Amino acid sequence: MDNTPGSSGSSLPAAYFSTTTSSFAEFLKMQAPDLLPGHRQAPGTSAKELDAPHGTTIVAVTFSGGVLIAGDRRATSGNLIASRDMDKVSVTDEYSAVGIAGTAGLAVELIRLYAVELAHYEKIEGVPLSLDGKTNKLSTMVKGNLEVAMAGLAVLPLFVGYDIEADDPKRAGRIVSYDVTGGRYEESAGYHAIGSGSLFAKSALKKLYDPEASEEAAVRAAVESLYDAADDDTATGGPDMVRRIFPTVVTITAERGAELLPADQTAAVAEAVVEDRREQAAAGRS
Repeated sequence: MDNTPGSSGSSLPAAYFSTTTSSFAEFLKMQAPDLLPGHRQAPGTSAKELDAPHGTTIVAVTFSGGVLIAGDRRATSGNLIASRDMDKVSVTDEYSAVGIAGTAGLAVELIRLYAVELAHYEKIEGVPLSLDGKTNKLSTMVKGNLEVAMAGLAVLPLFVGYDIEADDPKRAGRIVSYDVTGGRYEESAGYHAIGSGSLFAKSALKKLYDPEASEEAAVRAAVESLYDAADDDTATGGPDMVRRIFPTVVTITAERGAELLPADQTAAVAEAVVEDRREQAAAGRS
């Protein structure tokens, strides 16, 4: 039997053995477009009819020698809490991570596909994408979701990465935001936030941000900003001391790459923030 790739004796079509593109998303678009996140909405349905859960607040902060991204755990559906412990921050490769706001199901699929896209490119080309290449690739994928975004099912990612080619390793952490059309924006302030609680989170970070901060201090600032967002935005979930649900935090440094903070470490920071706020409130009443 002829087992040459693409021959009648092969179990896979010839396209699966082609090296004409190093983009897994482009391959999927040609071979199985129905599997792309932007094609998940049923024809003729609207965002209101679907009432899909939405992710809320994501914050990103640079620090001396790296960058971090953090998100609350709540997803909402209208005025209801759809999930209390959703993970909206994902490590996408060795030196990058993405947080998501917007339609939760589509956003999770988009980021999973994005992580596969980065891994696929590296396997085909033998080298990883540059940081600018990673951000541009994510921009293209967000743009591909524009049709359903116009129907009300928007997906907004927030990208953070460590640029291993940067001249100054202390300033190698970068933050990039996007709009629903795929517009890509480099955030030079050193911090940013997206989602329904972003206004309150950014206001907090404006006072707390320190470009010379250590990793520990930056984590504390991010958790405090999420606490402030939850205090004023009902769609953002604060630390849940009873259920032991705390923000998700990913840090990226040259030494350790992208790393999800252990749950006990994040819990300790959140508990310290809550205790400090409790003491401040008690002092204000005395």
